[in-house]
Amino acid sequence: MASHYIQANTDGRLHSASEPSITPLNRGFLYGDAIYEVWRTYTGTIFAFEEHWQRLEKSAQALHMELPLDRARVLEEIQRTVHAFFKQHGQATELYIRLQITRGAGAIGLDTAFADQSSYLILVQPLKEQLEKWHKTGLRLSVATAMHRLHTETVNPAWKTGNYLNNILCLREAQARGADEVVMTNLSREITEAAVSNLFFVRDGMLITPPLSAGILAGITRQILMEQVAPRTGIQPCEQTVRVEDLGAFQECFITSTTKELASVATIDETRFQVGEGTITEQLRQAFGDFVREQIVAHPELKFCAP
Repeated sequence: MASHYIQANTDGRLHSASEPSITPLNRGFLYGDAIYEVWRTYTGTIFAFEEHWQRLEKSAQALHMELPLDRARVLEEIQRTVHAFFKQHGQATELYIRLQITRGAGAIGLDTAFADQSSYLILVQPLKEQLEKWHKTGLRLSVATAMHRLHTETVNPAWKTGNYLNNILCLREAQARGADEVVMTNLSREITEAAVSNLFFVRDGMLITPPLSAGILAGITRQILMEQVAPRTGIQPCEQTVRVEDLGAFQECFITSTTKELASVATIDETRFQVGEGTITEQLRQAFGDFVREQIVAHPELKFCAP
């Protein structure tokens, strides 16, 4: 089969993602009334499963949503979906695995009482990120000015919900200027994050990232980097307010996410950053790779395929 094949699992039914699987009355479709998580594999092993699961539970609690699966059942259904993917795909590859939970379906209307029961969808496809290219050349980012990141007292960006219209419109603005990614600011004009990635900066050997209070996703790669990886290298991370006018004071910049790992940033509009060998970004990337390899060995129960 072609490399773009996507395997789906809708409430336990395995099928191609090209086939319809939900009712038009599904609240995730109608209102973005949903939460989700994304995992990736390394040598066929799911990475950071527990951290993502715990965040999913927090997101469900924040939205007063019942999860239709417990932890053990989620792993079982992911494994079924992965095996079905390889039957169709027919070649070894690392995987992108997405679990989306919606509140369910029911009568049209915002009242959550209309929902019948929560529903789940699992999607499995090849991991597509061009990590080596980004490591060498770096990404081009641009600051969105027409719109800003949602405030933490609205739909808190720390929750991983199905509502991404704010991010989409900000990213569209940046891409219209030729950028690969966007830098979003909050209503106080403080830098928050990229569309689906957290931001880090390096200044005089210090690792700096905006705080959660600025209005950012509580990223899993961000958490692992700050709590586990950076301390190994002797680099102490610091949460600090960052403004657009501060960008010129930083020597390096990178973004973090589950699929992008640590991706170097070459420019934010007119500001240029160091990329490549000899950078702290590269040092942290290598330390992150060491951590990943340790986790793979420590969790053989999460090995679902052999790429």
